[in-house]
Amino acid sequence: MLNTAAAATQPFAAPQVQAAGAVVLVNTGTPAAPRRAAVRRFLARFLSDPRVIELPRTLWLPLLHALVLPLRAGRSAHRYRLIWQSEGSPLLLHTSQLREALERELAASRPGLRVAQAYLYSAPELARVLNLLRGGGVRRLMILPLYPQGSGTTTGAVYDQVAAALTRWRTLPELRQIAAYGAEPGYIDALVASVREHWKEHGRSSYLLMSFHGIPQHYAQQGDSYGEQCRQSAAQLAAALELLPQQWSLSFQSRFGAARWLTPTTSEVLHQLPRRGVRAVTVICPGFAADCLETLEEIALAGRDVFLKAGGERFDYVPALNARTEHVRALARLIERTTADWT
Repeated sequence: MLNTAAAATQPFAAPQVQAAGAVVLVNTGTPAAPRRAAVRRFLARFLSDPRVIELPRTLWLPLLHALVLPLRAGRSAHRYRLIWQSEGSPLLLHTSQLREALERELAASRPGLRVAQAYLYSAPELARVLNLLRGGGVRRLMILPLYPQGSGTTTGAVYDQVAAALTRWRTLPELRQIAAYGAEPGYIDALVASVREHWKEHGRSSYLLMSFHGIPQHYAQQGDSYGEQCRQSAAQLAAALELLPQQWSLSFQSRFGAARWLTPTTSEVLHQLPRRGVRAVTVICPGFAADCLETLEEIALAGRDVFLKAGGERFDYVPALNARTEHVRALARLIERTTADWT
């Protein structure tokens, strides 16, 4: 297990021998520190991506730098300070632990297969990691975005950056990419195990809310199937837990800007549940592979506050799968199946 933030920024362990194949785990990223300047740099990269904000660049970029970043950076830095760990960013640490566990899990079935981690908008940057792998002789690449439900805003951004990085490769690698894995039985089983373990340890509440990151409604209207994938994952999880329709629902969080986003909104649902007689709620975020700002602050802290102030009496948050054994095994089986013909 990693003990320092500096170690966590290493994209992969130094190999003893040259590797011919590699799996790259990709996530959005995180500020280097919970300070205004660092958060502003991260947000500037993130919110400048046309995959994230689909406004004309000539309109959006001046607005971003003149208004959005000055207002948002300070507030976001405060939110990051609430969940920052002594070792560093929760997302970075959890992803590093997941990478290490996956490499151990795959050691027998895929000896020599390197497992790397990379981020879209922070270090270790995806382009840099791919360049390091190229220098290490890697000729087979599997890209695994850590977004169980794929979207143009997330998985699409990964595809864009991979394609851009490969324009600098003289000898192109054999490439495998995972678009989504939210309907994989192993993934659903891992979620089920985490919920049941939480209930066993903390007691079962009367209601399970499944909160997913949202996207603007017009993205879905233009063909992004992300919302449908979230509903499929939620239905599969509810069925596996043998929940009745009145015992669960799904919602969408992390709304940004004035556009209409997928509904229902998590904060509104948490506010309404006590009025419907739900005094105890358990919340899980099945769209987040690793705990981060959106789960630890937006849900476990702010969401709890909304629910309790609305008259709720008990709020439980089920942590993301992170490096849980069931999660590691589910991803390992997905990797093994996708690379079955690699020798």
